[in-house]
Amino acid sequence: MHLKPPTRSTSLPAMTGLLRPGRGALSLALLLALAGCTAQRTQEPRPAEVRAQIVRLIPARIPDREGWATDIYAAFAAQDIAPSAENLCAVLAVTEQESTFQVNPPVPGLARIARKEIDRRADQLHIPEFLVRAALNLDSPGGKTYSERLGAVRTEQGLNAIFEDFIGMVPLGRQLFGRLNPVQTGGPMQVSIAFAESRARDYPYPVEDSIRHEVFSRRGGLYFGIAHLLGYPASYSRPLYRFADFNAGWYASRNAAFQDAVSRASGISLELDGDLIRHDSFTPGATELAVRSLGRKLDMGDTAIRRALEQGDRLDFEDSRLYKRVFALAERLERKPLPRAMLPGIKLQSPKITRNLTTAWFAKRVDERHRRCMARAAGKSRK
Repeated sequence: MHLKPPTRSTSLPAMTGLLRPGRGALSLALLLALAGCTAQRTQEPRPAEVRAQIVRLIPARIPDREGWATDIYAAFAAQDIAPSAENLCAVLAVTEQESTFQVNPPVPGLARIARKEIDRRADQLHIPEFLVRAALNLDSPGGKTYSERLGAVRTEQGLNAIFEDFIGMVPLGRQLFGRLNPVQTGGPMQVSIAFAESRARDYPYPVEDSIRHEVFSRRGGLYFGIAHLLGYPASYSRPLYRFADFNAGWYASRNAAFQDAVSRASGISLELDGDLIRHDSFTPGATELAVRSLGRKLDMGDTAIRRALEQGDRLDFEDSRLYKRVFALAERLERKPLPRAMLPGIKLQSPKITRNLTTAWFAKRVDERHRRCMARAAGKSRK
């Protein structure tokens, strides 16, 4: 699925030879009628119509569907994303998968996860356990101890508030976490707070406290989640790969297919994770080294290869000499066309995850929900 903003311009079909002597009035009327039909076909839907469609597409069991529809439509309008059925269903499918339409979904075992994270960081810093216990037994704002609040926490928003107080009020909290709050995702689409902060400049709502806090609201979580899901161009043939990107990072599915081609051409086994370079170092990673081994066959030096791989987070990487030559070489050796998108082979790592889950699992689950939503949009929903 190639998701694009709506096309603004409209051109009429060719009318060569239509206006002839003796038939001017009829021809002019026909031309105007055709122009009117074209304008009707390309006219953008009214906001009320889009909101009503979103309400119909949201499962009937969800409370306040009108409120969800209002915030989703506002995010689409603010970011100039086409409110097509495909796009709307993509957002609804991810939201249902991530939170079942809960603004702040409860996380099973969150209190245990939070305490484990504190103990892990204390162990890294060689802080004695009794000091950690003493800090957690201090009264926090509101009267309860940090330990009591941790024991009762159920949502990431609640945990975020505890860590903010812990970092800001307790000296040991600052030593353990500094300015780094370990809660890194939130909201109904479980969007990255770092991503939201990188897109804060265009946020259309007033920010009373911080972008971090906006992520935990419905409007903010949807706005930044929609930006992460649909706010970049991609040439994918199926929405499945965009869902994988939502989990693994922009263009991860495209880059995994490129890594597969590199592996086939070089004979070097690679982890198909979508990461083309090491972003934390200029030292070449496994993929870059494998591409370098093909340098002579590609007629490209190490510097040119590195420069091309740095485009891996953009659409125009597909227009690079490196991308085209690697696929040409791999397909010549394999004697068949190779896919331009693959599900990344990534095992999901998070303190919240207790099962053996992967990016492929996530993408397929969302894709199933997307297909059901599209069936509802087409009036073919089956209960």
